[in-house]
Amino acid sequence: MHLSSFVHKRFLLIALPFLLGALPLSAAETPSLAEQLGYKSTDKILIVNGDDVGMCHSANLATIESLEKGSMRSATIMVPCPWFLEIAEYAKSHSEKDFGIHLCHTSEWGKYRWGPVASRDQVPGLVDPLGYLWKSVEEVYANGNPEQALIEGRAQIRRALAAGVDVTHLDSHMGTLQYSAKYMQSYLQLAVEFDLPVRMASQATLARMGQPDLRNQFAAKGIVFTDDFVFDQLKNEKNGVKPFWLDVVKNLKPGVTELYIHAGLPTDELKAITGSWSTRSQEYEVFTHDQEMKQLIADQKIILIGYRPLRDLQHKLRQGSKGK
Repeated sequence: MHLSSFVHKRFLLIALPFLLGALPLSAAETPSLAEQLGYKSTDKILIVNGDDVGMCHSANLATIESLEKGSMRSATIMVPCPWFLEIAEYAKSHSEKDFGIHLCHTSEWGKYRWGPVASRDQVPGLVDPLGYLWKSVEEVYANGNPEQALIEGRAQIRRALAAGVDVTHLDSHMGTLQYSAKYMQSYLQLAVEFDLPVRMASQATLARMGQPDLRNQFAAKGIVFTDDFVFDQLKNEKNGVKPFWLDVVKNLKPGVTELYIHAGLPTDELKAITGSWSTRSQEYEVFTHDQEMKQLIADQKIILIGYRPLRDLQHKLRQGSKGK
């Protein structure tokens, strides 16, 4: 063997352990989100989130009962809505419950509407001629801009914090901040500014929507999100609300998954607001009282959590990165 070749190989044998130690962990060696949260990578961990809390009294009552007696472990508040103060008071007096902000840039119902939290002169493109938020995401995109969406989102989070809500996470009502790459940057800025985890579509969903790098963008900023998210499938379901959700839970994958429901009591109030009242009341029943669902969760050894552990992990990782 030539001397130079021998020396080169000898150097590699000595240096390789040090070189490997200096490199980042490979994907296979990086702990999964479940492991970082203190579970096994094979565990099935589920966040049942209640969307639209604060929207009306019926939604508040159903969400509270589901948090206390059912499978729901977190909920997200629509701050601009008329019944915000009721749920904010509950959240303040029940600090062990996980409440995030359902960032709201639309007001979709026909006769039950709300306007922005920020002053209308700051977000003129977000309001319709009557002064309410637009009914659809398309109208927001046509008339507003990401900068105004950021101002409104910030105002909503600040109002919740001022009311005593210990905000655990963020998501976006009707997906306004998530269907556009430009608006997604406002979503990311809010997550970084308030140091909160976010609802995030799965990699497969984002790739299908032409945004395969979005999860990496958020992760690079230290934002934590679930492995998977049950997205939009219910509207295509024809076999009924309960069979749909039983099938979802039965086929849950290992890792951390979020699903969202819209819990609501079947009251005259809810029936007057939305034609989806029946679906909402069925979702409330399935995830609050239904014994078959409770038994399935137990049989599948599914671990129910809220978003607080993800927020705590995000803060821990951020503090760790500052110490380096």
